[in-house]
Amino acid sequence: MAMKIRLARGGSKKRPFYRIVAADSRMPRDGRFLEKLGTYNPLLPKDSEERVKMDLERVQYWLGQGAQPTDRIARMLEAAGVLEKKERSNPKKAVPGKKAQDRAEEKAAKAAEAAEAAAAPAEEAAAEE
Repeated sequence: MAMKIRLARGGSKKRPFYRIVAADSRMPRDGRFLEKLGTYNPLLPKDSEERVKMDLERVQYWLGQGAQPTDRIARMLEAAGVLEKKERSNPKKAVPGKKAQDRAEEKAAKAAEAAEAAAAPAEEAAAEE
């Protein structure tokens, strides 16, 4: 049986609340699960202790049984110190889009023209003296 530690959504529309559960990977997201391991409330501030609550002993047990955490749960477990941090690489994420790059080039060109225009009268004044 392929086990997953994942989020099961609860809460009403636009008010998400998640249970952290150990479930068979073939079951639906909000469907049958074997054990509730904790809760996650994304509406609370990031520094709140109530945002993520987990029974770490049971999480360790399920990891020992071969359960695979989803990406989001793996990040929560890394923050809790249960899993070692995994190296992630998405170098294109920080690169601005084409339009933003074009705007930045235009802005740099205008700034260069303004600097040249401001420097020209100062050079003429220095030459006269």
